[in-house]
Amino acid sequence: MHYLTDNWSFDPFLVVVAVLVAAHEVGLARLRARSVPARTRRRRLNSLAFYGGLALLLLAVESPIDYWSSDYFFVHMVEHLLIAFYAPILIVVGAPWIPLLFALPVGIRRTVGRFFLLGPWSRFFRGVGRILRDQWFALLSFNAVMLVWHAPALFDWSERNQVGHIWLMHGSFFVTGVLFWLQIIPSHPMRPKASPIWQAGAIISTNVVMFLLAMSLSILTTTSWYPGYAHIPGVTLPPFDDQQIGAAILWVCGDFWAVPALVVVFKRAIDADGSVSASIDRLTGRGPAPTPEEFRNPKAEAGGGV
Repeated sequence: MHYLTDNWSFDPFLVVVAVLVAAHEVGLARLRARSVPARTRRRRLNSLAFYGGLALLLLAVESPIDYWSSDYFFVHMVEHLLIAFYAPILIVVGAPWIPLLFALPVGIRRTVGRFFLLGPWSRFFRGVGRILRDQWFALLSFNAVMLVWHAPALFDWSERNQVGHIWLMHGSFFVTGVLFWLQIIPSHPMRPKASPIWQAGAIISTNVVMFLLAMSLSILTTTSWYPGYAHIPGVTLPPFDDQQIGAAILWVCGDFWAVPALVVVFKRAIDADGSVSASIDRLTGRGPAPTPEEFRNPKAEAGGGV
């Protein structure tokens, strides 16, 4: 039980989360005064997802998960999954962007808006925004970050450098995770521009990358990749066994996010097209199937008679 109750930490990120929650509640209160009850209820439900995502981030960096991740590679993989996948999913679902904007006073909000949209740097900011919202940038950056940080040299460097570990490794996991899920999940006022077939391909390819990484860490090697986990005092789990458990977590837990995401994408496509066959026809570029009347009487479609 002491693995769960001991070694909780106070990280400055707790202050950041507290400020975000307070600002979000201020924004919700200001929006409530100008919104219909149905929209207010929807924002409140969204806020629960947003706060759930923040809670997962706190769990990853404040709980014993962060403490034991320095001793056990497999715990570190749990931490990475929380930061890169599950917390970003909930935050994107929570769509906190408008409430956080309305937390600012009107004067500051207008000044910020004019600076980014009409100021001398507006063209630069719009260009950066287009890059960050690009579907291919989101997909490639997310997978690149996942692979690069698991390279042994960078991984061990991050273990020795806490600033690099928290702000570079974890920060890049989280930011690229949010950008990736914005291509899949509507997050008002942003909506995914990619087609369902692209979204499905992005989910599958990302899961394949995790699968290959897991295989490389377990089946395709016979040694531990990370010297930082060797000969840690008090740790009796062999480093390679630890690495194999971590690989299994990446392998199995990949399906926990990929399969539900694929179901949502396919259901969204079917709802938009009206049926499974219509979705398949659109995705494959085929025309709609003939109706029974047209099938029995092909001349009628061409204007002929019987």
